[in-house]
Amino acid sequence: MSRIRIDAVLVQAVIAGALSFAHLHDLAEAAGQDGWKAWAYPVSVDLLLVAAWRRMRITADNRAAWAWFVIALAASLGANVATAGLLDLGNVPAWLRILVAGWPALAFLGGTLLVHTPTTAPADPDPVPAAAPPAAPSADPVPDVTVERASDPAPELPPAPATAPAPLPVPAAVPPALLDHARKLADAHQTATGDRIDAATLRARLGVPAPLADAITAQLA
Repeated sequence: MSRIRIDAVLVQAVIAGALSFAHLHDLAEAAGQDGWKAWAYPVSVDLLLVAAWRRMRITADNRAAWAWFVIALAASLGANVATAGLLDLGNVPAWLRILVAGWPALAFLGGTLLVHTPTTAPADPDPVPAAAPPAAPSADPVPDVTVERASDPAPELPPAPATAPAPLPVPAAVPPALLDHARKLADAHQTATGDRIDAATLRARLGVPAPLADAITAQLA
């Protein structure tokens, strides 16, 4: 359980508040406000003083809060000074009775204005502009490169044996699939070299006998 710390400033504030409260009560009672009304006057003055002070802490440049703080402070100090022997409390002047009687309406007006005074909201900081994305480096134009494919060298044929084998029979018709493949090889050879493929190169690419290569070359012509 937390213990209440006795502070010298707190004790002084309680004593000063009690004395000011008593002076306001005595002045209100001398001005014709008897009973509970004399006790309500000190509460009204002190509450208006505290309300104005709180509003000043929220917005320091609030002129209305400063004005009502000065009014409440003048009422409190005036009561303290008036009860110090400078005023005959048995014969209070009429103007003071008028001020005391009109104080409730003045305090009500001040409290209402302080409650309904709008507070100045802090201005929102300007949004920080988003950093622009870094510009992409311009790509250098790629030069056009023409790749020329060198013709594959014809494989060296092994030396013919002393006794040449009998030639393979040449089919009467070239198979369509073989003819299509040969046409693709011929087109690629002409694209790469600019010349039409000859029978020897085609025979080496296809791996077929010379008569069949000649027949294919003849159909490709």
